[in-house]
Amino acid sequence: MGERQERWPALAYSELAPPIGYLNRIVQVAGKYTLDMPFEAGWGNVVLDVTARGLRTPTIRESEVTFSVHYRLLDGDVVIEADTGCRTLPLADRSVASFYRTFCDTAAELGISPPRTALICEIPGSARTFQDDRTEHTWNPHAARRMWKAWNLASRGLEAWQAPFLGNHPRVGVMWGGFDLSATRHRAQPTTPRSDRPPFQQNGALNAYLSVGFAFGSAQAPSPGLYAYIWPQPDGLETRSWVVDGAAWNPDAGLVRLPWDALGRTADPHQAIVAFGDAVYEAAVALAGWPRDLVGPRVDGWHMSCTPAQTAAGPPHH
Repeated sequence: MGERQERWPALAYSELAPPIGYLNRIVQVAGKYTLDMPFEAGWGNVVLDVTARGLRTPTIRESEVTFSVHYRLLDGDVVIEADTGCRTLPLADRSVASFYRTFCDTAAELGISPPRTALICEIPGSARTFQDDRTEHTWNPHAARRMWKAWNLASRGLEAWQAPFLGNHPRVGVMWGGFDLSATRHRAQPTTPRSDRPPFQQNGALNAYLSVGFAFGSAQAPSPGLYAYIWPQPDGLETRSWVVDGAAWNPDAGLVRLPWDALGRTADPHQAIVAFGDAVYEAAVALAGWPRDLVGPRVDGWHMSCTPAQTAAGPPHH
C-alpha cells in the first residue's frame, strides 16, 4: 500500500493553476491545426495523445506538408516533426505571445503556415488572442512532470475502460480547449443541442453520448479528479450507486465526480477507474436506454491472439 500511494501523485489545484493556465494556452496553438482535419463526432479529431513524454497532436496531413507537434513536458521543449524536417523550441520562461511568435517562425522553416485562428478559447478571463497574452510565465518542470504523471495514470484506466466498447469512440486524449482528458462513447441517436451554447458545443452534442474523464479542476471547482456525464441527461442519476468510494452525483454541475485523493486511496486505482466507468455506462443503460450489447468482453491482446473469437469472452488476463 505504501509503495502504491507513493506512486500516486498529490494534486492541488492551487499549486498547479499557474502551469495549467500556461500549458492550456500554448497547446491550443498546435491544437488549432486539428480544426483543419475532417470533423469527427464529439470533436474526436482534435484530441491530443498522452505520450511517454507529454502531449502530441495527431498527424496533420495538409496539401504541402505532413506534420505533428509534440509538447514534451518531461523535456521542457516542443518538437515539430514534419516530412520537411524537424525543429525544436524550448518551453522556457516566456509569455504566450512570445511562444506563439517563436512557434510560427519555427514552423515556417518547415513550410507550415500559422494556424488559421489565434483566438484563445474556453479559458474564462483570458486574453482574446495569443498575441494579446503578454503575461510572463515561469516554466515549472516539477509541476509539468506531476501533471504528465496524472494524465498517464488516468489514461491507463480510461483506455482499459474504453477498449471493449463496440460503438464509435474517439481515442482517449486531452481536449486542448477545456484541457480535460476525455474518454467518450457515442450512440447514433440524434439529439437537440442547447441553443444557448456556442456552435462548437452544439456540434459536439448532435447525438447521444456519455463521457468519462479527468480534469485538474478550476477556480470554480478546484478539486482534481474524474468526472462523468450522460447526454442527454436522464432522470434518476441522484439514486445511482457509482461503485467507487468517494464517487457522487453533483446536481449543480450535472456531473458524477470522483476526487483524485479518493481514487488514490482505493486498493487498485486502475481497476477503480474501470469500475467507475462501467457504473456510468450501467446508468446509461438503465436510465437512458443505451444497449448493453455495445460492450464486448474485456480481455487483453494476448488472450485474443490465441483464443477463437466466438469463445473470447472468458476471464480477463492481466
